[in-house]
Amino acid sequence: MGDDTGTRPVPRPDALTAPYWAAAARHELVIQRCARCRRWVHFPRPSCPDCGAPELAYEPVRGTGTVHTFSVVHRPFVPGFSGLVPYVTAWIDLDEQPGLRTFGNVVGCPPEDVRIGLPVRVCFTDLPGFGAIPDFRPRGER
Repeated sequence: MGDDTGTRPVPRPDALTAPYWAAAARHELVIQRCARCRRWVHFPRPSCPDCGAPELAYEPVRGTGTVHTFSVVHRPFVPGFSGLVPYVTAWIDLDEQPGLRTFGNVVGCPPEDVRIGLPVRVCFTDLPGFGAIPDFRPRGER
């Protein structure tokens, strides 16, 4: 593939996602929650998909869950990621609510150890000049 000299891309917070990224910079995982029906909502939205209420506030979550599905990346197609291969990107079922999922990399173990149903907990990867992004590692790993 050649040498990857690009820098790793970082998220671009907007008015809707800025509180999420500010919390991640503090190493805290927050998810929107509807003030009316109390449903957790992720990815960020301007209103609740269940009841339509516009009162969605970011609240802390435990950051524990299980791997719902995953992919091992051996050949990145975005500059800035080749130094990370192989890496695992996954959908994580969070424990707060059935069907509540977030997305992140699984770190702290070899890719061949990742499996559907693997219990994980949030950790954070600091990105210079940005803040941090939530990743996940197997529970019991430091």
